[in-house]
Amino acid sequence: MGDKLKIVDEIRSFNRYYTKLLGLLNNQLLNSKYSLTEARILYEIHAGEKVTATQIISELGIDKGQLSKIMRNLEKYGLITRKASETDGRVILISLSPSGKKVYNELDAASNQQINDMISVIPEGNQKQLTACMQEIKMILINSSTDDVRKRS
Repeated sequence: MGDKLKIVDEIRSFNRYYTKLLGLLNNQLLNSKYSLTEARILYEIHAGEKVTATQIISELGIDKGQLSKIMRNLEKYGLITRKASETDGRVILISLSPSGKKVYNELDAASNQQINDMISVIPEGNQKQLTACMQEIKMILINSSTDDVRKRS
C-alpha cells in the first residue's frame, strides 16, 4: 500500500505544480475576465459550432446547475446565442456570437502564447520528449477508463 500512496502523492504533486505553472487557480484565466470553466465552455461551443447543453455537460463533466449559471452569464456578456433546432424545436442549440468568437480567439491566442513562452526555454528535443510523455499519460488514462472512475467518485 505504501507504493500506491507514493504514486498518489506524486500525481497530486504534479497536478499542484502544473495548475500553479499555468495560473489555473486564479479567478481570471490569462488576464481576462473569464474563469477557466467559462473558457472551456467557450472552447466546447467553438469546437462544436452548434452544441446543446447536454453535450457540454457530457464533454466537461460539469454540473447542470453550474453550467446553467455560467451560460446565463455568457449570454448576458453577449458571447453566446441560443436557438431552437430546426429539426426538433425542443432542442436548444448554443453557438458563439460574433463577440463570443472574438473573445474565444483572444483566449486561444493568449493560451497559445502562454504555452509557447513556457516551452521556449526548453531545448527542442526536450519539447518533443515532453509532448510524447503527455501523450503517453493521456493514453494510459484513456485506456484505464478514468472517465468511469471519475463518474463513480
